[in-house]
Amino acid sequence: MSEKPARVEECLEATQPECRVELERIRALVKGLVPDAKESMSYGMPTLKYKDRALVYFTASKKHMSFYPSSWAIEELEDRLKDFKTTKHAVQFTLAKLLPNDLIEDLVRIHVRDFDTNRQ
Repeated sequence: MSEKPARVEECLEATQPECRVELERIRALVKGLVPDAKESMSYGMPTLKYKDRALVYFTASKKHMSFYPSSWAIEELEDRLKDFKTTKHAVQFTLAKLLPNDLIEDLVRIHVRDFDTNRQ
């Protein structure tokens, strides 16, 4: 059994190249939107933290990629997420159907807003 990557870069390096490009795009987009976000690994996934709390997680599996903003953000934008499979905490997407930049940005903005108003 192999060990889980300890750093975000190690995790991304182990991701298939096509998915890595997409995860790097999401990573750069979120970091550009929230420059104070700090990278870490949590639950075996690359994580960006804001105010010492997980802001987003992102990962790739064999069949899809997942972006974990917050359940509140997913609920608030459910009408814009109809073309994607969602769970309470994640939005799943594929290389054939990527998450658009504006949707990622809005999901992140909602979560930042919720953090800034101390929503638990």
